[in-house]
Amino acid sequence: MKGEIVIKELFNRQELKAFVGFGQALYKDNPYYVPPIINNELDTLDKDVNPIFKDAEARYFVALQNGKIVGRIAALINWIEIKQIKKKRIRFGWYDVVDQLEVSRLLLERVVALGKEKKFNTIEGPMGFSNLDKAGMLIKGFEELNTMITWYHNPYQAKHLEQLGFQKQAEWLEFEIEIKNFEESPEKVKRFSEVILNRYQLQLLDFKNNKEILPYVDQMFDLLGKTYDRLQTFVPIQDYQIQHYKNQFIQFVNPEFIKCVTNAENELIAFAITMPSFSRALQKAKGTLYPFGIFHLLWARTFCKRASFYLIGIRPDYQNKGVTAIIFNEMQKTFNKFGITRVETNPELEENQAIQKLWKNYNHREHKRRATFYKPL
Repeated sequence: MKGEIVIKELFNRQELKAFVGFGQALYKDNPYYVPPIINNELDTLDKDVNPIFKDAEARYFVALQNGKIVGRIAALINWIEIKQIKKKRIRFGWYDVVDQLEVSRLLLERVVALGKEKKFNTIEGPMGFSNLDKAGMLIKGFEELNTMITWYHNPYQAKHLEQLGFQKQAEWLEFEIEIKNFEESPEKVKRFSEVILNRYQLQLLDFKNNKEILPYVDQMFDLLGKTYDRLQTFVPIQDYQIQHYKNQFIQFVNPEFIKCVTNAENELIAFAITMPSFSRALQKAKGTLYPFGIFHLLWARTFCKRASFYLIGIRPDYQNKGVTAIIFNEMQKTFNKFGITRVETNPELEENQAIQKLWKNYNHREHKRRATFYKPL
């Protein structure tokens, strides 16, 4: 007989270890789940570490049954979104539960109560604090290997939300692309790339080390904002977030996996950051870097035959002019050099058709879908 479900709020980093650990416990036998590095996850949730808390609030809850955690959820408030964009919504993220509708109902009630207390009008999720965090519930591709930049979910979780009156708000697509030898890659892309470079007097930047990249990082994030500011999920990226991600990620990316394009005035007009897939390495690491997890990641950085697009930005006045063909044509050379045969796109909003047109030139398949769900308060 199942016991009473009790909701408990967590307040400090020590308590949050159980919050983070529940994800790994729930999916421990699932071959498609990719665990995060525990300390990185704790840093993201820690108010004393993550600079997003300059403009955000969070409360964390777990559901207990017979003394055991059976669900978790984070209630998130992004004050930039509320004050600047005037979108009065409360977000929920890190939503994972066992297959009991009552667990989902009780956890979501806590988020709803906070939203009503703040006089917001909508609840939406799952999503993180900002555009730089994970977003979207998996609704297709449950038997596909997850990536380090997305959440995995069980099929019943979306059903729970629908049963509780939530509706789909935004939907993301993910594609897997086959990478052939450069000589066999689409001639259309190669020719078009050369034409666009000459027509607009564009130049490609090749980086030999990470120090050469750093002067362009601020421009990359500025471009990222300009690329996506018209999309429904956009929230302006703050300077402290850029610095945080610069310190946390850029220095570890192989410089050969970053491609930048400048115009005749030496202004950055497009970039792409790709990384070898760390999914299998993270599974082997099991949430920790030491003593052996770091070696799995280092191996994947050099020898993995699969890659993932992480970020792509294109200045609005150069969108729909074929610049994506330049980026992918150059990235293909890097993929061939490292023996990469499959590439996954990052989640792309269904409405972002400009980037999706490029994949039609390659053997590809839509292998995953994600969605956020909302409900009026």
